[in-house]
Amino acid sequence: MSLLRSLSFCLVSRTRSCLAGSLLLQSPQLWHTFHAGSWLSSSASSKELLMKLRRKTGYSFVNCKKALETCGGDLKQAEVWLHKQAQQEGWSKAAKLHGRKTKEGLIGLLQEGNVTVLVEVNCETDFVSKNLRFQQLVQQVALGTMLHCQSLKDQVSTYSKVSLGAVSTFWEAKVGGSLEGFLNSSELSGLPAGLGREGSLKDQLALAIGKLGENLTLKRAAWVKVPSGFYVGSYVHGGMHTPSLHNLVLGKYGALVVCETSEQKANLEDLGRRLGQHVVGMAPLSVGSLDDEPGGEAETKMLSQPYLLDPSITLGQYVQPQGVSVIDFVRFECGEGEEAAEAE
Repeated sequence: MSLLRSLSFCLVSRTRSCLAGSLLLQSPQLWHTFHAGSWLSSSASSKELLMKLRRKTGYSFVNCKKALETCGGDLKQAEVWLHKQAQQEGWSKAAKLHGRKTKEGLIGLLQEGNVTVLVEVNCETDFVSKNLRFQQLVQQVALGTMLHCQSLKDQVSTYSKVSLGAVSTFWEAKVGGSLEGFLNSSELSGLPAGLGREGSLKDQLALAIGKLGENLTLKRAAWVKVPSGFYVGSYVHGGMHTPSLHNLVLGKYGALVVCETSEQKANLEDLGRRLGQHVVGMAPLSVGSLDDEPGGEAETKMLSQPYLLDPSITLGQYVQPQGVSVIDFVRFECGEGEEAAEAE
């Protein structure tokens, strides 16, 4: 008798399960309660669309799914929607994090033809400075500065000494036909984003803050455009060459050294790198002259300083036989000025 009851119970349970299944398949209302949106089915095309949006934008699966649902599966509209949401989130985070100290970051060096650019972008932690998204922001700032310099219509015919290394304020000028200048934080923020991106560098900064979750600042940029007969030597300490970032060189210290040469020499690149190393290591305040005697106040003048790679001679004594004259320099140290500001 107990066996018959068990068989009867199993038969009733199976009948109810089949009935529930058939009702589920027949009712579109019930079916849609198991999905966030009617456009997203289990079809391969929908999954492919979702993966394509993720690869293109880099946003999370959940956000990409929500974007496609909101835009009815339209990939282009979903991408625009994602960027708008990220921009709003970035500005909101930027407002909350504003004022937090940004002692870390990177110096970025970019050279194209006769134009050289040096930029500094700061963050709160060294961990974030190693993030590719942060490094891409440094790239955008360097390219934005490069495009700004290249957009200036003045032709370079000569170079006049203007002491880039000793200037403490930010400026931009044409001197004797040459072009050189500095951009401060607010001036950098107003530059176009470039690279086919809409808005300004300030908008890209907000997006990066939204993604990285730290306060970030576009601190400064320097650029030099020289005529024929001049050369810009460069050095970035701990430099990382990143072909994926438009051959940008990244590090914690950077220097540009403007040289004049009577003829094109094969070793100019190596010589320029050595001069840049000296500027980074010895931190001179001005170029000085070959007539300056070593010691005393001359210790802050580049040419009378002991040469970094051979302290038995001065830098002037090293440069003179090379047939090159040092005209100017600029030196960036990541985070410099932050500690002094805190002390005040």
